[in-house]
Amino acid sequence: MENLDTREWLLTNGLGSFASGTVCDAHTRTYHGWLFAALDPPDQRTLLLARIDASLEVGDQLFELGVNFWKSGTTVPLGHQWLRSFDVEPVPTWTWGQSEWQFARRLLMPYGWLKPSLEASPFCNRVLIQYRYMGAETAVLKLRPLIADRNFHYQQRAHPNLQFAQLIEPSGILLQAKRSEWVGTSWQLNWTSGDYHPDGMWYWGYRYPEETQRGLADTEDLYSPGYLMAVLAPGTTLTLEARVRCAEPVPTDSLDHQTFDQALAAEQQRLQQAFSIGTGSRELGFRGLGSRGSGGEPTIPESIPESIPEPVAKPTRNLQTLFLRQLLLRAGDQFIAYRSSTQGPTVIAGYPWFNDWGRDTLIALPGLTLATRQFNLAKGLLKTFGQYCQQGLIPNAFPDAGAKPFYNSIDAALWWIETLGLYLEASQDWDFLLEQYPIVWRIYKGLMAGTLYSIRVDAFDGLVTWDAPNVALTWMDAVVAEEPVTPRRGKPVEINALWYSALCWAAQWADRLQREGQLDKETPSLSNQSRRYAEQAEQVKASLQKFWNPAQGYLYDVIQPDDYPDRTIRPNAVIALSLKHCGFTDAIGQAALQVARERLLTPYGLRSLDPADPQYMGRYQGGIWQRDRAYHQGTVWTWLLGPFIRAWQRFYPTKPIPFEWQPLFDHLQNQACLGSISEMFDGDAPHEPKGAVAQAWSVAEVIRHSPIFLED
Repeated sequence: MENLDTREWLLTNGLGSFASGTVCDAHTRTYHGWLFAALDPPDQRTLLLARIDASLEVGDQLFELGVNFWKSGTTVPLGHQWLRSFDVEPVPTWTWGQSEWQFARRLLMPYGWLKPSLEASPFCNRVLIQYRYMGAETAVLKLRPLIADRNFHYQQRAHPNLQFAQLIEPSGILLQAKRSEWVGTSWQLNWTSGDYHPDGMWYWGYRYPEETQRGLADTEDLYSPGYLMAVLAPGTTLTLEARVRCAEPVPTDSLDHQTFDQALAAEQQRLQQAFSIGTGSRELGFRGLGSRGSGGEPTIPESIPESIPEPVAKPTRNLQTLFLRQLLLRAGDQFIAYRSSTQGPTVIAGYPWFNDWGRDTLIALPGLTLATRQFNLAKGLLKTFGQYCQQGLIPNAFPDAGAKPFYNSIDAALWWIETLGLYLEASQDWDFLLEQYPIVWRIYKGLMAGTLYSIRVDAFDGLVTWDAPNVALTWMDAVVAEEPVTPRRGKPVEINALWYSALCWAAQWADRLQREGQLDKETPSLSNQSRRYAEQAEQVKASLQKFWNPAQGYLYDVIQPDDYPDRTIRPNAVIALSLKHCGFTDAIGQAALQVARERLLTPYGLRSLDPADPQYMGRYQGGIWQRDRAYHQGTVWTWLLGPFIRAWQRFYPTKPIPFEWQPLFDHLQNQACLGSISEMFDGDAPHEPKGAVAQAWSVAEVIRHSPIFLED
């Protein structure tokens, strides 16, 4: 792998479906493939089309363009030696070639949420593949699709009981996996030209080296139903489409040479409309302003290059700024998905392996929706989670349709109130407050009365506490062998800062609704509520001072159930200082931020633990247990930049933010998943990106605070 460019690319479709792979075209993960279809959006993500291997015969030479790792340890073929360029914008584009010929491929996953009707499914999972050949003489192209039907977390194994049926049509095939006790997903592969030859065979022993490094199963068998042969004159374009079959199948003759460009134009128009009033988006236009060459610099895009592009001059600062804005906005859009079980929007926490999570969604919401002024989307997300409030808690995760949500979070409900407040301030949608206020009241009652996991308000000091074994309820939620790595039982600092801010919000809202004569049948007098909230807020503010540790000049991380304070220096104190309503003095805030700056701040975010702590782990690596033990023990989290910046602006309003953005922008363009931001980084320099290659709250907080969205 040392000589191969294994940086990754990602496509999504608004349903939780995705396509992903690498620059060199090798698949290095279980999660690499061209069509992972969310059959029950965003759940039941199923790999159907793994890839299409291509070979090109030009004159008397045969060029195999793919790259595959094998269980035997070999790498065959070595198509990367013919790769001349790769662009990630506006869609992943590869160009292979020599001096006398060039061959390009583009991939696009069209938006999958359609207007529902009585006659057809509102969901459409498909991927488009376009090839273009330029050369001095006619060439022959051979395309071999490699397919599967398996959950996106697992690998497929060849077995006599697993068969793939295919029905051959004039310009396509219908495919479906079958076992004796199971029938798989029906889908189709169509093309605009070429002759298809069925020969059904298994390819055994693909190896995924990234899974090897993660200590997970790392081999897979893929099936090929046949191959497509096409004679390509210079300038010829060939388009294929893989599509999950809907209630009303699309006619095979609907695919033509214009389909790809039309779908790309529709996607750019959708993005333009979504961000039409977002910061900086008028200049962007999502017309493919900048594509990213293999050297990392934005270039002026072409549909598919007729010749290998020459290097271009470095763009002006304005062009570079617009390019970065486009990358970030597009990256943020990739996480928004429709959830069929709740019939509302949700946010995929990260790609390629995460689902949607309540806490992550609510933390990411301001950056993904409020900063981009997508107020209807923000409102839909708040409604989706708010309507499932039970016993004062907001779900941390939604299961498949018909099952119960998971409420294993102490802070999702408090983040919901904080985010509701930010939405109301930004949108001035006070009718929504009237609609949602009963949920605020239910959260308050649930915490006051006590709820799941022994979560309750301590009557003595008014702080929120919890004490349940074998669970981790804050964002530091890694569990190994049924033991939380960072249990944080008792009174976590950021939870109680959120509780204080929630009481302040609630007092304001009750007072506002009272002044406007808005009464609610489910709740007592609004004036009494407002007074109660305000009084409790003062009590909590006074109790918050117990978190101050003058010996360290920092805030205790947790006051444990036995009232013993945890002196561990973690970034949760920074979160506590960053909320809309803050219960700490300027002196405390300034001192704590200096400690965070010295101990936790890195070029990519904040460390999850002070490097001087004996429990600190500077590298996130090894098998799953080793990685889970390191998950919050020093890893750098980009999303924590947002709280640090907000806290710094509060307590040091006249001083510049002590953070240089360029390393993070370089990561966005040149590392891990090109055009997105990783989940986390190693705590030790050089801070290699780790975890999920694209993370929602990482992108969201950069959108929310990046200077490229603030300077015009």
